[in-house]
Amino acid sequence: MGWYGDGMSPLRWVATGVFWVFLLALTVWLIARLLPGGSKTTRATGESSVELLNRKLAGGEIDLATWQAQRAALADPVAGSTDRPRGSS
Repeated sequence: MGWYGDGMSPLRWVATGVFWVFLLALTVWLIARLLPGGSKTTRATGESSVELLNRKLAGGEIDLATWQAQRAALADPVAGSTDRPRGSS
């Protein structure tokens, strides 16, 4: 009594499941985007390491001595490496 048809077909069950998974994923993505700090990136696309270092110095995030040490390490990556002892070839 009160039944019309034979219920939901398997295709409708799958479509309903896909809909709810999509809706849940969209909700999580929106919440992550709206929360503060949800999409922090360390550098903009196309920004080189030297440009990032210069921006940190200009913004006061690092001091001059740190900037010089990091700039030297970027200019000579072998000197900044600790894998092999200095003075050996």
